[in-house]
Amino acid sequence: MEISPKKAVIPAAGIGTRLLPATKSQPKEMLPVGRKPVIQYVVEEIRAAGITEILIITNQQKRAIEDHFDYDPHLLSFLSQNGKPTDGVETVGQDVEFFYVRQSDPKGLADAVGKAQSFVGNEPFVVCLGDSIIQSTSPGGTLKKLIGTYQQEQADVAILFEEVDPQSVVKYGIAKPAKPKGKIDTIFEIADLIEKPTVAEAPSNLAIAARYVFSPEIFEFIKKTEPGRNNEIQITDSIRLMLAQGGHGFGIRLGSGEKRYDIGNYKSYFEAFFRFSLADPEFGRDFGRYAKIHL
Repeated sequence: MEISPKKAVIPAAGIGTRLLPATKSQPKEMLPVGRKPVIQYVVEEIRAAGITEILIITNQQKRAIEDHFDYDPHLLSFLSQNGKPTDGVETVGQDVEFFYVRQSDPKGLADAVGKAQSFVGNEPFVVCLGDSIIQSTSPGGTLKKLIGTYQQEQADVAILFEEVDPQSVVKYGIAKPAKPKGKIDTIFEIADLIEKPTVAEAPSNLAIAARYVFSPEIFEFIKKTEPGRNNEIQITDSIRLMLAQGGHGFGIRLGSGEKRYDIGNYKSYFEAFFRFSLADPEFGRDFGRYAKIHL
């Protein structure tokens, strides 16, 4: 059986232009969704999957991420002395060891992942995009399933996919399953990936959902990947090279009770904030009543 990944990488170096002006002076990964910033949900998902070493890829404008996950004894002391609750503060990043590296020049997701090579060494690793939340009835369960598929299938890459409206395939990297078009199993072999196909060209409606498990061989294919649009190196192109040269890729689909929230634009951000606010254990019911009255 393949070695289980012990390390995770969170790319969080994007500029977040689609969320301006909110992201002018703070990272989009630090935008609050309910009570927590986006990236805290990602870290908690990784921790729930049993991984405690995390490398976050940042840039010069992302110092707030490091500050957020830093242990702050002064804040905890102040809260305790004033009788204020410390829940949600003292547990931020608890039992997790954080590492940071910068992607000073925005050269694409593959370039960001490539900066993790010395961190992960010669072992498989997880990649979770820092601006996407996976909501599941089982914390970390989706990521555990992805890791399990990687191991069971002895894959070179395992990717999480979500079904999207057929008219929306033009926005995503889309899976071409190894089986002919038709009913696709929950776990399936990937023949290829098509980046932002036309509706007519799309081999499926399964879009990449911001979670990956890679073998360390991906770094060699990242080095071979040619820059594309905006001179960026995309991880989809690196994966395609791997598959074309005999690599084995497998996908799993998000199941019932699982949903991805991509905090990449205001529409998806507003939806995520609304949904997570409704689920708040203290104020969710009152917020739901307020929303009904004012909608």
